[in-house]
Amino acid sequence: MVYLFSLPAACLLGFGFVLQQHAAEREPLSLMLSFRLLLDLVRVPLWLAGIGCMVTGQILGALALTHGSLAQVEPLLTTNLLFAMALARWMGDQPLGRSGWLGALALSGGVAAFVLAGRPHSGQGQVGALRHWLVIACVLGLAGTLVVVAQRLRLMHRPPFLAAAAGTLYGLQDALTRVSGGILGDRGITGLLVSWQPWAVVALAVVGLLLVQSAFEAGPLRLSLPALTAAEPLTGIACGIGFLQDRLRTEPGALAWQAAGVIAVITGVFVLGRHPVMPSGERRPEPPPHHAGNGNRP
Repeated sequence: MVYLFSLPAACLLGFGFVLQQHAAEREPLSLMLSFRLLLDLVRVPLWLAGIGCMVTGQILGALALTHGSLAQVEPLLTTNLLFAMALARWMGDQPLGRSGWLGALALSGGVAAFVLAGRPHSGQGQVGALRHWLVIACVLGLAGTLVVVAQRLRLMHRPPFLAAAAGTLYGLQDALTRVSGGILGDRGITGLLVSWQPWAVVALAVVGLLLVQSAFEAGPLRLSLPALTAAEPLTGIACGIGFLQDRLRTEPGALAWQAAGVIAVITGVFVLGRHPVMPSGERRPEPPPHHAGNGNRP
């Protein structure tokens, strides 16, 4: 069931990111990191199609989390980059070439190595409140730091930092989504609505969406999608181990293969993200200000 939900989720997420970036790159830069950006984009059909794909993908990802641990689901969701490349390839005419196939092999092979070596599974019991909130504070602090750093950089250097901040929030969102699923199963819809976790999921989704669209607006997809794709699973796995008691094999050989798998995944993500097949994100020149009478006095 984990694979049944995770792989379609990854497909829809990849398609959604490509469609959103095609729409966001045409927005004025003055709207970056402003909620007005989302209000403008909501009137763009292409962006709404991308959001529809992403939301459906996130729902399928949440269903996958009800059947497996974060350490199992998150690596599978990184394959969204393969589907993003497939759509970008279909929309353009750039062949994959050697680097594209090597990146795909590294990403898929790394996921397989991590899952097979780590055998991730959900643990039993609960962690203390102090550890729980400390992990959440660290994640939020890291995301905030990345945003502050991005604001101090030139425009061309902002997308990776904004996307990494969004991926960090999405990783925490995935962890809290799994917690919300457990609350729903134990206490029903009433217990879910009076808990803080589902409302935190909504808040993280909105802020993460703003950061992602700002990253897509600031530069090419190849600058933002690798950081987004790498940050989300790393944060999600950290949260799963940090306060959800997820377990991985800890024998030296298993740890070595897990480390190799993570390195392969990150390498594949960045190789694919920077492949020429990904949208260039070249911003269209803005039209000059219109003057009444084209410069002629009435």
